[in-house]
Amino acid sequence: MHALEHKIPPPLVATACALLMWGIAQYSPILALAAPLRWSVALLVLLTGAAFCVAGVWSFRQAHTTVNPLKPDTASSLVRTGVYRYSRNPMYVGFALLLLAWACYLTAPWALLGVLAFVLYIQRFQIAPEERALAQIFGDEFQRYRAQVRRWL
Repeated sequence: MHALEHKIPPPLVATACALLMWGIAQYSPILALAAPLRWSVALLVLLTGAAFCVAGVWSFRQAHTTVNPLKPDTASSLVRTGVYRYSRNPMYVGFALLLLAWACYLTAPWALLGVLAFVLYIQRFQIAPEERALAQIFGDEFQRYRAQVRRWL
């Protein structure tokens, strides 16, 4: 299974999951929610997810390190400030929240399987190998950070 590690960009994984969620929503029961409520909840979750993504990228740019998730071995610094004080993977949290917003908009409970699929895929094929690379590059500093900050939230 190592062949899939760092091969598919996370935005592409999220897009595939969003399409899967749309397909599921076409063939599964939906919740009857008033449009204003549905839109409000979806928008709130979407904005929160976008904020996580932007804050993660901004922190990386401030530290002058790579934001390329396919090449974690090129990291030049371990970012522990900003949103990285609360999550080791805020950009992935952001993508998961964007998918959750999509599920809220679709109002199809079974569409939540797409969020789960994203989290499981990213955990196995993106985060685990990234953490191995960061442990190799930053050693004890990364281990201390890992002990202090959760992987997701």
